[in-house]
Amino acid sequence: MIETTTTDLIINFSYVLAAALFIFGLKLLGHPSSARKGNLLSAIAMLIAIVVTMFDNNIVSFQMIAIAMLAGSILGVLAARLIAMTAMPEMVSLLNGIGGLASLFVAWATVEANSEFSVFTMIVTFLALLIGGVTFSGSLIAWAKLSERITGRSVTFAGQAVFNSLLVLVIIFAAYLFVAQPTMLAGVNIDFNMVLYTAMGLALLFGIMLVLPIGGADMPVVISLLNSYSGLAACAAGFALHNNILIVAGSLVGASGIILTNIMCKAMNRSLTNVLFSGFMPVTKTDMVIEGEVKPLSAEDAYYVLEAAQSVVVIPGYGMAVAQAQHAMKELQQLLEENGAEVAYAIHPVAGRMPGHMNVLLAEADVSYEQLFEMDEINKRIQNFDVAMVIGANDVVNPAAREMKGSPIYGMPVINADLAKNVFVLKRGMASGFAGIDNPLFFKPNCRMIFGDAKETLGHMIRQFSD
Repeated sequence: MIETTTTDLIINFSYVLAAALFIFGLKLLGHPSSARKGNLLSAIAMLIAIVVTMFDNNIVSFQMIAIAMLAGSILGVLAARLIAMTAMPEMVSLLNGIGGLASLFVAWATVEANSEFSVFTMIVTFLALLIGGVTFSGSLIAWAKLSERITGRSVTFAGQAVFNSLLVLVIIFAAYLFVAQPTMLAGVNIDFNMVLYTAMGLALLFGIMLVLPIGGADMPVVISLLNSYSGLAACAAGFALHNNILIVAGSLVGASGIILTNIMCKAMNRSLTNVLFSGFMPVTKTDMVIEGEVKPLSAEDAYYVLEAAQSVVVIPGYGMAVAQAQHAMKELQQLLEENGAEVAYAIHPVAGRMPGHMNVLLAEADVSYEQLFEMDEINKRIQNFDVAMVIGANDVVNPAAREMKGSPIYGMPVINADLAKNVFVLKRGMASGFAGIDNPLFFKPNCRMIFGDAKETLGHMIRQFSD
């Protein structure tokens, strides 16, 4: 009896320690300079939680857990080393999905391993199944959109809102049957396993239907939302297992994901309700064609303007990630600073295809955190910059958000690059951005298009400075 009490004390103390490390690690993730340390602390907390949980006699076996940890570690190292930065949004989306799938399996195993539950346990188990399934299938669709396996545009069909509404009603009915317990279902000739598998299938279908109608421009919002879903699924699984640390960790991930989603929504001028229930709303398609004369410029001619510039603001986007141009931009930045110019980086909250995408890229190139400015901060003085260099960004600098009421992005806060004295847009061609919207910035009188691979273009400018 004393031994059991001592073991319980050790487990509970370790869980409290792990929870404290999770919270402290999450706090450190709030700033780029401390994010790596915060990530490490959170990883240590998770390791503590896993190791301490092994004291529970209900585990499968120490050998199986050790094998799973080893396999996960190998996969993690390989992913960190082999996955390109351009594929990071897709990987994050898949990791969210795996988290949801894990919660679904935990809930499934909980039901299979026991025959009698309280009503509360059945409710939270169903929630773990539902949210886990939605997270998994929704993340797969997000991955397919981000990796361009399927179209990144909104996918809609006639009667979609009605279909999704009926799907919700069927899920509610399945939840009632699920919570009714196997003993009650036997009296009405309904097999509980059929209800269980039907519930999982409905959850997977619901995840697909929720993400399909969301367009490419909202992908950063979707990723943060699915991240929140994975946390909520883990929290529900924690209640089903009566595991305190899983409840705490899931709650932290769910809450932080919702907060981040809200920040992303504000950056897109979208309400959280609009994103959550986009599959239940009719989608208005607006085809707006913007015409004008594009003024191309060579990298060599752009050098002369940059050489005379006293201030340059760089606005990166997903195209910079594709071209892997961040290191070349860092080198050009150093040359500009040696020439007496101030160089700043303007970061839009949803630039790229996941939250913080540009921050990660620039940190990889050792760009100082002090040179990174948020959209609101840079917009206050954008007109004072001699040159605004737009590298692979499109939607986040689209002045249609301010000027064209018929545009799908009208009202969305953007970086006002067009107000700078000169604008250089480094772009491969005239294709629209991920949102599929034309950009009137390209036809502004102060804008020059520098076509070609961004890394090669910056390389030409660097050589000009060197010569």
